[in-house]
Amino acid sequence: MSEIELTTGDFTEESEPFSLFGKWLEDAGKSEPNDPNAVALATVDASGLPNVRMVLLKGFDERGFVFYTNFESQKGQEILSAGKAAMCFHWKSLRRQVRVRGPVEVVSDEEADIYYASRPRGSRIGAWASKQSRPLEGRFALEKAVAEYTARYAIGEIPRPSYWSGFRIKPVSIEFWHDRAFRLHDRMEFRRPAGPEGEGGWEKVRMYP
Repeated sequence: MSEIELTTGDFTEESEPFSLFGKWLEDAGKSEPNDPNAVALATVDASGLPNVRMVLLKGFDERGFVFYTNFESQKGQEILSAGKAAMCFHWKSLRRQVRVRGPVEVVSDEEADIYYASRPRGSRIGAWASKQSRPLEGRFALEKAVAEYTARYAIGEIPRPSYWSGFRIKPVSIEFWHDRAFRLHDRMEFRRPAGPEGEGGWEKVRMYP
């Protein structure tokens, strides 16, 4: 056997990307020490300058990848303006990475309500108390806002703020990357030539490392 061994990886038999992503996410849940659903989210501002930050994936299916946020935040405003975003999952324990790119849609009110209701009570209070991405004069101001909303919603359900909901990235490309020796990695990109609503299925392309 040669010193450099090229392997085909574990995605050659997959005809669509979502089942493979589900398997990789499940594997990450067994090996990552914290938040296997953490993902870097990239957006672009009005000047064309990119922004990236970590968020938590809260759901995925054949329609796309869902996360939730304050729509008045920087990322919320950038996504609403540009209508597109990208994600990068990196699971160091597995030496795997997945990249997702595509246009973005707002989830339905029903989806947002169901997820919001599933959050811990403190997190629901936080959605009201935090003016996300805006200047904060001091920690006390945030703690005061939390106390005020805790008193306001001391009894009963806490409604979902109108500015708090979810986004779904509808991928036109999903790339799977698996680390290999000598940086001769496996890369497989699933492309949807007809766009996120296309009915032509996925095109699978192996990429140079």
